[in-house]
Amino acid sequence: MKEKINAIKDTVWNGIAIGFFIPLLPLILVKFLMLKVAAFKELDLLLIGCIAINAILMNYCFKQNKDNIARGIISITFLWAFTFFFYKVY
Repeated sequence: MKEKINAIKDTVWNGIAIGFFIPLLPLILVKFLMLKVAAFKELDLLLIGCIAINAILMNYCFKQNKDNIARGIISITFLWAFTFFFYKVY
């Protein structure tokens, strides 16, 4: 896995792409569970868990000295959080 991370070019745009697409799979799974399982209908905090994946990725990228990728991930994480805020308000 470390080789794959090292092979990724250290650009902000790569970080934005990683930060956008990595949380999508758990997000789709959580939304499916919220629709199908009655116990999960009111657990919107599961959505925050999907966004928290980006924090783990960002921390890993900073440790691997991929600062620009980490900056892209944190910027898209703010957009995900903003989207969650609007989801909760409306």
